[in-house]
Amino acid sequence: MNELMRFREFLKLKNLKVTPEREAVFIEALNSGDHFEAEDLQFRLKKKDKRTSKATVYRTLPLLVEGGWLRKVIFNEMHTHYECVLGIEKHEHLVCENCGRILEFSDNKLRDHLKLICRKHGFEPQDHKIEIIGLCKKCGKVRNKSRHSSIKEWAKG
Repeated sequence: MNELMRFREFLKLKNLKVTPEREAVFIEALNSGDHFEAEDLQFRLKKKDKRTSKATVYRTLPLLVEGGWLRKVIFNEMHTHYECVLGIEKHEHLVCENCGRILEFSDNKLRDHLKLICRKHGFEPQDHKIEIIGLCKKCGKVRNKSRHSSIKEWAKG
């Protein structure tokens, strides 16, 4: 069964109407290819002349998370971002607090260690998210240069 058919069945099971607007949100979200916010998705739909209300976008995204098509990730500015999880290996995020760049990484040893911790505490995990906030290489170099320059200026003063 293709994903759109699965989405239609999911909506019916939840006693929700299958509408062209919900389908447009579903298709655009799955084709996003990157992390996105609800407003980004709304903008892309509008650009494609898809008449979808902001309310429909905001109500449909949690359904896509519940149905297993999207993953909700929250980055440092506390806006909710989403990413498609179909056909993508489970991964974590490094988020640059300066430029907002998001780097993805996957580490089986880390995942195994998390499972071990859960077992040790008798905890049954449902999901997990690891977001490490810091500076990417580029921003770290810029910050170190400016920090070094300001120390030199201070020493002269």
